[in-house]
Amino acid sequence: MIVLTPLKKFQFPVHAECINPDVFKGKSVKEIAALPVWEGNKKKKLSDIFKIEETPAETPDITINGDATEVRRVGQGMKNGEIVINGNAGMHLGEKMAGGKITVNGTANGWTGSSMKKGLIEIHGDAGDYLASPYRGSTAGMRGGTIIVDGNVGGDSGCYLRGGTIIVKGNAGPFLGFHISKGVIYVEKNAGGRLGASMTGGKIVVSGAVDEFMPTFTVDGIKKKVKIDDDFKAEGPFYVFLGDLAEHGTGKLFVSQPSNPQFSAIYDKYL
Repeated sequence: MIVLTPLKKFQFPVHAECINPDVFKGKSVKEIAALPVWEGNKKKKLSDIFKIEETPAETPDITINGDATEVRRVGQGMKNGEIVINGNAGMHLGEKMAGGKITVNGTANGWTGSSMKKGLIEIHGDAGDYLASPYRGSTAGMRGGTIIVDGNVGGDSGCYLRGGTIIVKGNAGPFLGFHISKGVIYVEKNAGGRLGASMTGGKIVVSGAVDEFMPTFTVDGIKKKVKIDDDFKAEGPFYVFLGDLAEHGTGKLFVSQPSNPQFSAIYDKYL
């Protein structure tokens, strides 16, 4: 196992896509130390910004001990192995990830899991905006894998989702699941406005309250439980909505009935 410890508090963003089990594999500590990174506009070696140690433990492959908020692109494109970050993680964590596992014992910044294809990301804290979402102007959203967030997530999370599962144990910001076509998003607590806007498929489940509801969804019934993955079913009852009809969508929104009594007078007469 390789252990990385920041040598200082970073004042500028550090682009370190080389922090990847696939890149480290087969390399000596000396070779790993020479890997290139960018701190701001200056090209440096990994050993210039991290203390690098090797331990006998086989897993995880890489451990980062300390605040890595400014360290971006850790685990980008990784296909195998495991990374553990004992602290906060920077932007683009696990971007285009195709396998393996990343654990963050802290918070994670924006675009975590962007365009993810496979693997598992666990965040034992909050996640920033654009979780699992593509860059602005792109429609290449998350296609597979699983992201679990113990805390809250920011706005525009799960946009253009095309597969995979996102589980949020806290609250979600606005525009959750914008334009999703496939996959599952589950929020254990509350969700912000414009939930599921422009969705054409997939499934969004909210066990808490929703700030507002778009008029381009039609109520379809009540469901007692909803399957999130093979190991977990969310307990309802849930209102079931179909849409987004403005996009001729066939997606499903499952919104907690007990947590949203304001919907009773509007929708119950149609059920």
